[in-house]
Formats: sequence, structure tokens, C-alpha cells
Amino acid sequence: MSEMNNDAKLKVTNLTKKYGDNLVLKGIDLTVKTNEVVVVIGPSGSGKVLFKNSKQT
Repeated sequence: MSEMNNDAKLKVTNLTKKYGDNLVLKGIDLTVKTNEVVVVIGPSGSGKVLFKNSKQT
């Protein structure tokens, strides 16, 4: 499902992160619209903080 809209406040497309030969995030896509609340949940070590830190640029 692909939807283009101009009210996206955050858009991540195909985020991939590796540590050496370890692929830890693969092909992450996320679009957050104006006034939308998104929560990222998952077990310990699943990449939540790595994902958050990847967008601090």
C-alpha cells in the first residue's frame, strides 16, 4: 500500500542498519501524518532505540 500525501510530518523509507555483518534493521518504512500518534513497541533488543536514534539527524 503506497499513499502520497503532503501532510506527512515524518517519513522513513527503506531504513536499513548494519553492525558489521549483522543486519539489524531491514527495509523499515514509516509515515506519520499531522496529528497522528504512533507507538513503536517490541521486545528487548528488537531495534526500537536504534530506529529512534537513526532519525536524530
